[in-house]
Amino acid sequence: MRLGRLQRWLWAGFAAIAATCAPARAEPPPVRPNFVLILVDDAALMDFGSYGGEARTPNIDRLAGAGALFTHYRTSPLCAPSRAMLLTGIDNHRNGVATIPEVLPPEHAGKPGYGLRLEPDAITVAERLRRAGYRTYMTGKWHLGSGEGELPPSHGFQKSFALDASGADNWEQKPYMPYYDTAPWFEDGKPATLPAEFYSSEFIVDRMIDYLADQGGSDPFFAYLAFQAVHIPVQAPRAYTAHYETVYDKGWDSIRETRWRRAQTMGLIPEGAPLAAKPAGLREWKTLPDPERRLLAKSMAVNAGMIEAMDHHIGRLIAYLDKRGVLQNTVFVVTSDNGPEPNEPVSQRGFPLWMRMNGYDQNLDRLGEKGSFVSIGPEWATAAAAPLSLFKFYASEGGLRVPFIMSGPGIAAQPRVSAAAFVTDVAPTLLDIAGIEGSDGKAMTGRSLRPVLSGSADHVYSPDTPIGMEVSGNAALYRGDFKLVRNLPPHGDGTWKLYDLSRDPGETRDLSAAEPARLQSMLADYQAYSKSMGVLDIPEGYDPFRQITLNTRIKILKHHGWALGGILLALVAAIAVTTRLFGKHKRRHA
Repeated sequence: MRLGRLQRWLWAGFAAIAATCAPARAEPPPVRPNFVLILVDDAALMDFGSYGGEARTPNIDRLAGAGALFTHYRTSPLCAPSRAMLLTGIDNHRNGVATIPEVLPPEHAGKPGYGLRLEPDAITVAERLRRAGYRTYMTGKWHLGSGEGELPPSHGFQKSFALDASGADNWEQKPYMPYYDTAPWFEDGKPATLPAEFYSSEFIVDRMIDYLADQGGSDPFFAYLAFQAVHIPVQAPRAYTAHYETVYDKGWDSIRETRWRRAQTMGLIPEGAPLAAKPAGLREWKTLPDPERRLLAKSMAVNAGMIEAMDHHIGRLIAYLDKRGVLQNTVFVVTSDNGPEPNEPVSQRGFPLWMRMNGYDQNLDRLGEKGSFVSIGPEWATAAAAPLSLFKFYASEGGLRVPFIMSGPGIAAQPRVSAAAFVTDVAPTLLDIAGIEGSDGKAMTGRSLRPVLSGSADHVYSPDTPIGMEVSGNAALYRGDFKLVRNLPPHGDGTWKLYDLSRDPGETRDLSAAEPARLQSMLADYQAYSKSMGVLDIPEGYDPFRQITLNTRIKILKHHGWALGGILLALVAAIAVTTRLFGKHKRRHA
């Protein structure tokens, strides 16, 4: 047995033994702790080393080893709703960010809950902490609005450097899709220009360290770092990508099955639980020509390299806090906004031309570096989400079940926490740890996880408590081990399905016909959730991917309508002149 396999076997055995032991109760912090909230973009459940992923993440793993690693935490399937719930503790339909603007149908625009900006009475955890004397900072992706009153300074952050877009280039200040005509960065609410030497993960940490270094006095702080890793475009320095040059050469089926087996060994899913089915219409690795396989394998290597690069810079932040002597009194949260991204824009009509116009290519030798455009596509997203079903955009487990780690004072070391937890639970948990009560604004819909974190309880949701979620028609309701789920096309059929996640986390066996009473009971629970939260019905024939195309065209006209209008007028004038000259020519020779 090779050393690496032996180490993994011993580690897995230790983790299994430790997981059967009741965690020691953690003592509460002697003074109000600092908070560092780290949000990764589009990371799958098993993307970090501590969850069994291929990427090297020693710093995240260190936090997981000293704290609580959750195995049943769920978020929403899209970024902005998840971010809004993370910061407010309020369901996305109540806080104003029901979905993302890129997929919003016109029928929903401006309706209550669908303004796609945090509503004034949806008070963020940053604002509540600021009122209690905390210093509050934010760096990275915001995506919650850039109009008047929508940026971080209006929501409790005293210092911020924020990107208000679903993504952007990681090496330069430029957009990553035609929906945007620029990369809109803001510092303290004002338009900002990135430095000439820029890499997103490095800059996000650098600027946060700058803010922390400028902090005077002994006030505690709340630091929110929202990384662009591993959102499209997937980009990483060559030194990190090189670590994974041969890891993905066998293709996505190999990685998918390896993660499934590892998930069982690590206790993320029950032994013998079936692997989720692959979505229909995916490519087969063995049928692809060799140049395409090389490009795809390296794309996934860049993905792993981007995760490792982010982890490296997280390590720099940890080292800085340690040097300042505040690390021991800092609570860390590490999680993802949703599951892995399946989109492959390069294959879409017109996108290669847009890439060339914006300085992007897919040169294999420097893939992931400056000027390179990388996405992992649906096949690799399926492998990354394994052993779970589907990926980002969908309410299946691959889109919702993501890593969640908490570490720091008052948090007992627990290698596996199987308690159910949700994105809306983070804000009330941090406020509870800080000893802060807030009665103003909209009531939080999440619950504090502090009893689980301290080791005094093994759950905060009873088996009969229903918890609902909906984004753009894809919806789920959890009740104990059971899940009711509906996914729209192209990878869903719009019908409700019922699963027992304790036996079937991959959602392979629909129990709707076998358990009609449970199905109807949970449908009633979902209808009650939908009514109380203000969920709107999806328009007939709605397709989120077609909606992105339509909304992008509207944006292009808005951004460049004057230029297109000028070109059209010039063409009309040219046609008129040509017609007149042709008429004169005909009369002269008549």
